[in-house]
Amino acid sequence: MDRAVMKRPVVDIGQCSLCEGCVEVCPLVFRLNETGFIEIAELSDYSESCVEEAIKYCPEDCISWEEG
Repeated sequence: MDRAVMKRPVVDIGQCSLCEGCVEVCPLVFRLNETGFIEIAELSDYSESCVEEAIKYCPEDCISWEEG
C-alpha cells in the first residue's frame, strides 16, 4: 500500500534575514515565534500556492519544500 508523501515547507534559519515577508503572504503557515525566529505551523496539509508565494518573495531564498 502506497502512502502519500507529504511536502512540508522548511526555513533555513541560518540564511533567514527575518524580513517576515513569508508571514505577510502566508500567515497560516509561517509565524515569528517567541524567540524571534520564523517557524512553520504544524498542519496536516500545507497550501502549495501560499507557500510558493512565500518562496517567491523570500529575499534570502531560504524557504524550500521537504518531503517526508
